[in-house]
Amino acid sequence: MMEDSTRDFHHPFHPYDIQSQLMTAIYDCISDGKVGIFESPTGTGKSLSLICSTLSWLRDEQKIALDRQASVEESNEEPTWILEQARKQKTEQLLHRRLELESRLAKIREKESRLRLQYEKGEPLRKRAKVNHGNSASELGDEDQFVLDDYESENEAKASTAVRADRDGLSAASLDLMRKLGEPCGPAKDDPDLETADELKIFFCSRTHSQLTQFINELRRVRIPEILGFRDGKECLAGNVQQESNIRHLPLGSRRNLCINPSVANAGNTAAVNERCLDLQQSSTPQEKKCSFLPTKQNEVLVNEFRDHTLARIRDIEDLGALGKKIGICPYYASRASIKPSEIVTLPYQLLLQKSAREALGISLKGHVVVIDEAHNLMDAITNIHSITITQSQLHRCRTQLRYYLQKFRNKLKGKNRVYITQTVRLIDSISDCLDRLVSQSSSVEVLVTVGDMMSGKGVDQINLYKLVRYLAESKLARKVEGYNEYVARQALSGQGNPMDTTPVLTHIQGFLQALMNPAAEGRFFFERDESSYPSFKYLLLDPTFHFKEVVEDARAVVLAGGTMSPMNDYAQHLLRYVATERLKTWSCGHIVPKDNLFVRSVSRTQDGVDLDFSFTKRNSVPLINGLGCCLVQLAATVPDGLVVFFPSYAYLDQVSGQWQQTRSGSENIWTRLEKRKIVFKESKGASSIEATLQEYSKAIDEGKGAILLSVIGGKMSEGINFSDRLGRGVAVVGLPFPNLHSAQWKAKLDYIEQSTMDRGGSSAEGKAAGRDFYENACMRAVNQSIGRAIRHQRDFASILLLDRRYSTSRIANKLPGWIKQGFHESKAAASFPEIIQGLQAFFDA
Repeated sequence: MMEDSTRDFHHPFHPYDIQSQLMTAIYDCISDGKVGIFESPTGTGKSLSLICSTLSWLRDEQKIALDRQASVEESNEEPTWILEQARKQKTEQLLHRRLELESRLAKIREKESRLRLQYEKGEPLRKRAKVNHGNSASELGDEDQFVLDDYESENEAKASTAVRADRDGLSAASLDLMRKLGEPCGPAKDDPDLETADELKIFFCSRTHSQLTQFINELRRVRIPEILGFRDGKECLAGNVQQESNIRHLPLGSRRNLCINPSVANAGNTAAVNERCLDLQQSSTPQEKKCSFLPTKQNEVLVNEFRDHTLARIRDIEDLGALGKKIGICPYYASRASIKPSEIVTLPYQLLLQKSAREALGISLKGHVVVIDEAHNLMDAITNIHSITITQSQLHRCRTQLRYYLQKFRNKLKGKNRVYITQTVRLIDSISDCLDRLVSQSSSVEVLVTVGDMMSGKGVDQINLYKLVRYLAESKLARKVEGYNEYVARQALSGQGNPMDTTPVLTHIQGFLQALMNPAAEGRFFFERDESSYPSFKYLLLDPTFHFKEVVEDARAVVLAGGTMSPMNDYAQHLLRYVATERLKTWSCGHIVPKDNLFVRSVSRTQDGVDLDFSFTKRNSVPLINGLGCCLVQLAATVPDGLVVFFPSYAYLDQVSGQWQQTRSGSENIWTRLEKRKIVFKESKGASSIEATLQEYSKAIDEGKGAILLSVIGGKMSEGINFSDRLGRGVAVVGLPFPNLHSAQWKAKLDYIEQSTMDRGGSSAEGKAAGRDFYENACMRAVNQSIGRAIRHQRDFASILLLDRRYSTSRIANKLPGWIKQGFHESKAAASFPEIIQGLQAFFDA
């Protein structure tokens, strides 16, 4: 292993010390095969540090692997030149496939550089088959196309094969092509010449495609040396000047991101796009109406061309869609051929964290490196992916559709089909009746329910739930039912107009029925209702451990990185508790800004001596709310340019701003006083107004008027928005956004943590302490994420004011990020408000 002092990470700029330290820590984590939790504040160049450290490790590991594979057994009887010749021949054999690929990619890069404008804006190189712009296969034939095939559950091998093919959505010809391209689509044919080597790679995962696009833009900056002794298909002299290599990168996305068939892409939500895509591939769909972009034996050359163009240069997900259109091949399916030869794969959370999604894409994490950015969201993301909600409306609609279908085709359905559809109707009736009873009998907005409550209907206890769920998956009943109802609706419209909403309701409910079979300890079911949505049942995953365990166990190393990972102990206790202590690594760095560029204080009292205590029982006090307003008026007068204030919830922000706008006898109200200091903007719950609010806020600051933005922790402004420089000279946090401890869901979470702690040998007191710690950590992660909006680069400076007396307690202060604590001093935390204002003035005058 290279010494830290001489290790070159090929950073495109001269790295700061903390960037070098972070890159070294990540490199060592991967080399040692560990699971690392890394905190590097936003603005410290985290993305480039992740890229440079992981790719430097990858190149070094490739060198080691090449040397190991090319080694020959030395003998005293053989001259050195013979041994060197043998080693050279073995190396050339190992490099043959890679040299061939690199040569093709080099030619593509040369062609694209020469014809860039024509390639980006021109027409496809060949005429494509006519695209079906119809709405779906369901408008094609008569009603018989919706009759289910005979079903025999005993033939499990055949059924499971059908499910796997249906899950991938490929025809037999497409599956055969996938086998040729090295994809796991069933038993592969024994043809070593067609096998694609699975290159050692980095899987980089983030929450959204916009975050991945930012990462890809950073990836384009990096130049990593070549290791193989050749470049652009030409051999280089060993030991000569290092040659820069082109990183083979692949962005992956869902059908909704990549579909290029208008009749599918315009279907609406993700579930509808998936169903429409699979509809066009059914055997009942006439050949001329099938999707012309799907990979087949006839267009194998297009798949290969797509693969080579994809890997020839670094592209984002939009580039991949455009490339598929130009070549005339489906980028969603064709991109699978690029997985194995790629070196770095970028993909969103859903595609990495769901086992079914990984299997559908043919992704194997075995022996590779997984990097998850923005990992402060990781536990919540896993919980959300594996939780599911069904509404009263969905249940009623599904029940109606099933009954219509059963009435229409009862005489055409045979054996098991009729039995299982009847059972499905009976089970949905039971769940729906249970929900209806709770709506009429319970006044609560949230109630814990059991599987027994939902399956208490007549005869439901006789249903084998496992067999029924398997039947729904294998029979494609949901697609038949939805297709028939759409067909009937279109017939009623005489084929005119757009089709009805084709969101596959039964497919969604299948996921809920699957959850009924989950281990009781893993999750809970709840009845929910509020004024803004239909009453519903929700399955909430309580323990994300199991669903992430396979990722950790398969991967060579796992890196969890984020700007605000503190408090870190949650990950070890509630996500990675099965990981041995010696394999777990945690690392946190300070900010790149000097300490003098950061002013952090907690504010415990107003100038009039009112305690700032925004706990649930005290936060509605009128003197407290008015005292808060007076504090903000003084802060607005002291902090230049932009001041961002985060509240614990939208409801409390509305309550406080409403109180401030009430006119007081003999003086101006607080809202008017705020508006005299700065232009006031307020975040609303609707996402549509966010962009406009930010533009107006920025404009007011640019014009020198100053602005104050009232926002919400956990809202749109608290994550992904950069308030750098003048946009955020001050950030104030009002209170602590603790979740509702009395909600049924949080009670269930804390009960689960307490019980699981005791099951592992802890005492009742230790269980309660673990629950309290988890509860506080959930609050502080949200606070830390909001605080991180201010400082964005080395020369930036800002003030951070924590408006609640609880921030001055060591228990809460210790959960702040290290870079915040470096500017947070206990002795200064207890200062009076006038002293804080005086210190703030000195900070901005310096």
